[in-house]
Order: sequence, then C-alpha cells, then structure tokens
Amino acid sequence: MLARVVSVFAVALAAVLALHRLLPELGGVTPVLESGLPWLGVAIVPLVALAAVARSRGAVIAALTPALVWGVMFGPSVLRRPPGGPSDFTVATLNVGVANEMSGEAVEAAAAGRDVVAVQELTPGGPAAKKLSDIYPYRFQVGTVGLWSKYQLDDAKRVDVGLGWARALRAVVQTEKGTVTVYVMHLASARPGETSFRDKTLKEAGEVIAKDKSRRLVLLGDLNTATTDRNRGNLVPPLRDAQEEAGAGFGFTWPSGFPITRPDHILYRGMDATLAEVREATGSDHRAAIADLKF
Repeated sequence: MLARVVSVFAVALAAVLALHRLLPELGGVTPVLESGLPWLGVAIVPLVALAAVARSRGAVIAALTPALVWGVMFGPSVLRRPPGGPSDFTVATLNVGVANEMSGEAVEAAAAGRDVVAVQELTPGGPAAKKLSDIYPYRFQVGTVGLWSKYQLDDAKRVDVGLGWARALRAVVQTEKGTVTVYVMHLASARPGETSFRDKTLKEAGEVIAKDKSRRLVLLGDLNTATTDRNRGNLVPPLRDAQEEAGAGFGFTWPSGFPITRPDHILYRGMDATLAEVREATGSDHRAAIADLKF
C-alpha cells in the first residue's frame, strides 16, 4: 500500500512539474502555484525516503522520476555561472516598500556601481528619493515609480499599462556608447484566485514593449510575476531575462527574509547580460535585482 501511494504521488508530482502550463488556471490558483514551482522539488525527498521504507524498487523508480524532471527543468539554473567580462551599462531595480523608513539605506546599497536605478513604491520626497537624488544628477519620477541615472534622460514620459494610475515610465538614457530605452514598471499584484488584473497589466506591458522599436531596451521593475509564471510569456520572449542569462541560481527576491519567488525583473533586448545578482535591501520586503549589460 505504501509503495502504491508513493508511486501515485510521485507520478502526479512529475506531471505537475512537466505539464504545469497545460493545467487550467483554476481562477488564478495555478499561476500562483507556478510562482513557486521550483519549491515542489522539496517534496521529492520524503517520497524517496518513503519508497526506501517500502522496500519497493518500483516505488523508488517512481519517486526518482520527478527528481529527473526537476533536474531537467531547473538544473541549468542551479549550475549556471555568470559569464562575466566587461559591461557597458549597469542597472538595478528595487521595490523599497512604501512604509520603509530605511529606504535611503536600501537604495544606496542597490545603487553601488550602477549607472541607473529603478525604484518602486516610492514615497514622494521620502528617504529613497532624497538619497538617490544626492547620488545621481538625472532623475524622472511618475507617481510611486522612479528612475535615477548618471547619464542624461531624454523623452521621459508616463506609460499606461492599464492600472488606472501612474506606475510606469519610459526614458531614453544617453550613455557614453549609445542610447538605451529604459522602462520602469510596477504591475498589479497577484494572489490566489486574484490574478486577472495582474494578467491584464502584463498584457498591456507586452503591447507597449512590442510597439517600441528602440534598438536597445531594458525593462526594470516589480512585475508581480515569477520566472515560471505562464503569463510572463507576454514579455519573455521577445525580451531576454538577465537572471536566466547571467545569474547563478534562481535569483529569488521576495520576501526578503527568505525569498521564495522572483517578482522583480531585469528584461532586455539588443544587449548581452554578463552578470545578474540579488542584493539585500534594508527594511524592504523585497531584495534588489542588479545586472551588467554589454552592447
């Protein structure tokens, strides 16, 4: 009986891992499950242990099946190492947390060595905005999102992603080696059973990016969608993910104390990523995502 139970659960787990995109959305529950998809691998350990207790070769083989599937899906992320090398454009993005009284310290750490910093959940005139304005000569802010840059910003404007209020912007950064169009977005939140509004803003964001013909483009921000979320297909491709190209591990950024998913992203085209990392951010419930890009 134990062997049969282990085999059934193991096959079901392997199927969920391999075929999750074929599952119905179940009112938004499945996309949220997908946000923590790599963590389903934790269930493999007790399955293997129970199969050993049952002393069943068939149960052991069944228990190892989801391990094989998990390894194929996520092994490259675990084993990947940043290519490194010189870069032409360094970026960071951080959701500082609207009630974070230490947001100035958080953005200072995120900004170290960065050409531009994108911030979400800004308090107008708060510690984060003041600190970044002391560091960078150029800035543009729309509502609770902002972009600070060591280079001149041109054609800066608000962007509509279907939220109904200002939480996205676009600016052209005039670097020493050429221009880069930078978007900063904070999309709608997603919770179990409540993903439709987030999905709408993801679709709007994808349409905005698709219409932009800039040669080099970077999208920074809290997109409230994980790397494994089916709805991220509105953006990746055509954009590439810095963490998937040049980061070691999964690069989880939320919640900061024990990150289990990655809602904060650095997506781009027209460049190559040479490094992607995560930095701690004092007082925020997110960690900062950073990347180095080469033209």
